[in-house]
Amino acid sequence: MTAAAVLASAAAVSLPAATGTDPRPTVATMLSWSKGTFIDPRLPAARWVDAHPADSRAEAVRTAISSRPMAHWFTGTSDPDLGAAVTDYTRSAQAAGQVPVLVAYNLPGRDACGAESAGGAAGPAEYEAWITTFAAAIGVRPAIVVLEPDALGDFSCLTAARVADRLALLDTAIRTLAATAPSTWTYVDAGHADWIDPATMAQRLLRAGVARAHGFSVNVSNFIGTTESRGYAEKVRAALGRPAAYVIDTSRNGNGGNGRWCNPAGRKLGRAATADPAALELWIANPGNSDGRCGVAPTTRAGVFDPALAQRLISGR
Repeated sequence: MTAAAVLASAAAVSLPAATGTDPRPTVATMLSWSKGTFIDPRLPAARWVDAHPADSRAEAVRTAISSRPMAHWFTGTSDPDLGAAVTDYTRSAQAAGQVPVLVAYNLPGRDACGAESAGGAAGPAEYEAWITTFAAAIGVRPAIVVLEPDALGDFSCLTAARVADRLALLDTAIRTLAATAPSTWTYVDAGHADWIDPATMAQRLLRAGVARAHGFSVNVSNFIGTTESRGYAEKVRAALGRPAAYVIDTSRNGNGGNGRWCNPAGRKLGRAATADPAALELWIANPGNSDGRCGVAPTTRAGVFDPALAQRLISGR
């Protein structure tokens, strides 16, 4: 059977959220059936390369970044017609025999403490409508979803009431994805190794409803090395006291971290996406996209592709 046919067959089955007896194949098995995770020719690095063929940096960016599979970030402002955009993205991946990776990033008060990516839905009702549309557009097609990066680490400037609201919305999002997108593997973001201690993060994950998700993600949009990130993830998993898978963002961790998160100098591209059964490694951040007006890209706003940043990540300088 071809990879596309296997994916189509898997997409036709309605299955429950991941449990110890989940009849779905593992993510690693699903990726082994397919041609891996989706290489989207419309992500920012690819669009820049297509628009600047004569630029001396274009070939390096094409080879090292835009030809690699990575996640597509969906926010409240990224796509005017969210349902159509998600449907098109997941259908394109399925047609290519690949598994799409989507990031849902639209919680109210998103990045409230960091502010470089501040925004999100106006309130709970708007967010619930947004995540319902997001999940329905994925439908029964296989997909990997990373849910709300930084949401469980970004508590320091929130009131107890806002924390409770955030946890409730995450639980709603997990339930909605499990019910409406039954072939989706959802990973709730759990920050990174230099942020929240594993026991505290495990409690936050449990309160957010991780038991109904496939697992959690670590190091999203950060730079911490894979070995350290895996060690942190294993401690979080042990503290959960229940089975859980995890995914590590390796997009920009080739040189490890230096304690800074916003366009730091000296970072490097990490290992390409893998289907390691012990710990899935993906490019969740899009290398070359700015973290905000900071670091070595002080004038480039968050989420905008900057070829100079990309070149730094390729060279490790």
